Amino acid sequence: MGKPSPLAPASFPALPAVAGVEIATTATGIRYKGRDDLLLMRFAPGTTAAGVLTRSLTASAPVLWCRQALASGAAARGLLVNAGNANAFTGARGMASVDRLLGALGATLGCEREQLYVASTGVIGEPLPDQRIAEHLAGLERDLGAGGWDRAARAIMTTDTFPKGAVRTARIGDTEVTLVGVAKGSGMIAPDMATMLSFVATDAALPAEVLQTLLKRGADRSFNAITVDGDTSTSDSLLLFATGRAEHPRVEGPGSSLLRDFRRALEELLIDLALQTVRDGEGATKLVEIAVTGAASGRAAKRIALSIANSPLVKTAIAGEDANWGRIVMAVGKAGERADRDRLRIAIGGVAVAEDGQRVEGYDETPVAAHMKGQEILIEVDVGIGRGAARVWTCDLTHGYIDINGSYRS
Repeated sequence: MGKPSPLAPASFPALPAVAGVEIATTATGIRYKGRDDLLLMRFAPGTTAAGVLTRSLTASAPVLWCRQALASGAAARGLLVNAGNANAFTGARGMASVDRLLGALGATLGCEREQLYVASTGVIGEPLPDQRIAEHLAGLERDLGAGGWDRAARAIMTTDTFPKGAVRTARIGDTEVTLVGVAKGSGMIAPDMATMLSFVATDAALPAEVLQTLLKRGADRSFNAITVDGDTSTSDSLLLFATGRAEHPRVEGPGSSLLRDFRRALEELLIDLALQTVRDGEGATKLVEIAVTGAASGRAAKRIALSIANSPLVKTAIAGEDANWGRIVMAVGKAGERADRDRLRIAIGGVAVAEDGQRVEGYDETPVAAHMKGQEILIEVDVGIGRGAARVWTCDLTHGYIDINGSYRS
């Protein structure tokens, strides 16, 4: 792990143990030396699971397995995650390595393979040395214990400069439940599903179909609303596990009034993890929030916002602290969604720089230039068509991104 991002939180949060979740980590040396790179979680019997996975057409072998496991509806008993090798674009050999790991892990934990989830992150195209992972399973099983979320967050890192974790509490009826999550991600970030790798656990007792609905909604408003470089990973996986150890009134469906506070807490937690991912964008020095209003629909607003967020010209202007709003106009125009040129309004840092399709009369760039020097940048755009709105987050594009990715395999 190199020098932490200038946007990193001051410290890793204190994450409590979640009843029904045990954690262990170890070092295998697959790619990284002197650090843990393998994570095992064991879940209590009866744990339900939900997931949102990459829609990449070159999805990794672990992603393909997780789709199958989720579809089976089986209770979840274990999660195994390795860093350093993505087991992606490895063909039949990659699926065979997953199959061997599932067999070994099932024997270690005493459960069926459909109850197990796997995830891998790292270099694409290299065969996964699954035997090196399998030989650590017995030791991991002996080390399993409550807590350890900080170790889990560190074990799944690749080019991340800091571990990412978050916690929230919520009430279901009169019972307080806990939600804890970790994530990894720094580059190859433009989720077309959820996140890079993120694992969330709660002690709530919720059916899998309820979890799935809540997770999909939360992902769309968090991980699906961030971008670092416009590239969607082959390995993106967001998994949510509910151990059922909290005693609260029975929840019948995702629309239940009992879940109002839980929905709020889950969405807050996912946004927290997603923004930490953007703050750790490779080479990032600024967190950028883009709010689009006045679009034909929410979907149209999001496409416009992402067009701005993914524009190298916009992102490099922000890196250079240049209030070049003409590049924002360009990005709106190329989005392919309806926009009224003569009603377009743009504000930076709360200061209107353009409205009614032209520069604001008497526009003073001084406060905008001062805003551009900060670490958090706000861009607001109204395209003058309808009531559609969306919000996305990105970061600036600096030479640091080239330095990191130009030598990633070296």
